[in-house]
Amino acid sequence: MSDQAEALRHLVRSRDQRSGGTRIITVTSGKGGVGKSNFSLNFALSLQELGKKVLLFDADISMANIDVLMGAAAPYNLYHLIKGQQSIWDIVHEGTAGVHFIAGGSGFKDLLELKLEELEEIERQIGLLQNVYDVILFDTGAGLTKETVRFITAAEETLVITTPEPTSITDAYALVKMVRAMDHDISFQLVVNRAVDWKEGKATADKIALVAERFLGISLPTLGIIRDDPLVTKAVKRQMPFSQVYPGSIASCDIRAIARQFCAMPLARNEANGVKGFLHKMFRRMK
Repeated sequence: MSDQAEALRHLVRSRDQRSGGTRIITVTSGKGGVGKSNFSLNFALSLQELGKKVLLFDADISMANIDVLMGAAAPYNLYHLIKGQQSIWDIVHEGTAGVHFIAGGSGFKDLLELKLEELEEIERQIGLLQNVYDVILFDTGAGLTKETVRFITAAEETLVITTPEPTSITDAYALVKMVRAMDHDISFQLVVNRAVDWKEGKATADKIALVAERFLGISLPTLGIIRDDPLVTKAVKRQMPFSQVYPGSIASCDIRAIARQFCAMPLARNEANGVKGFLHKMFRRMK
């Protein structure tokens, strides 16, 4: 038994049980290269600064990189849980500033091929996270893969990351449109990344929201805007979160504002069941 696993078990025993449930959020994008994973990491850290207990789950199969972004070692991931080699507590690691994360890999593809009794054991293991964390963030792959769809429709609350680039705007809208056609209860919010200024960020968000309202009949609110900041690239090269290494930077101030806005919002309508509700929908689609 590792010291880390024992520490996490202690967390479960000492954690106050909460009636509100754990908030399950999917972070996604219509295309790659928009800064989605960097957002997820720094958003998680900003929520933690506000007193939230956060678990960051790297659910990007092909481009998993959360551990790389913060230079943290992750010897175990979802694959080891699925194969019965480690428990849920062994695959949760502690990264920068104490944030907990589960590293990505090929595990989710293996998850799709499990037998019923194996799925039930995985469901039981992940279910142990109920009421341990205030927020669990699933950083999914870019684009609308079948794996990403499962996370989005199970979580029911999704942050869509886009940039002002025309291709990014088009792909973000296409993702929302396709998911809404599959499941009408998903709650989307926009985050515009790498905007030159507030004006460009707002214009980008308004453009997507207007089209969504006109052609999909839905409201697509903006959670926040992150202005372009050269210090973000410097932080990536140093394998450190920009909100930690450059706390006074433009991007850091913006993402903290987004975290405050997020915490001020009530839970989405179907989020009260937290982890258990998420697992019920996720595994129901697999069985």
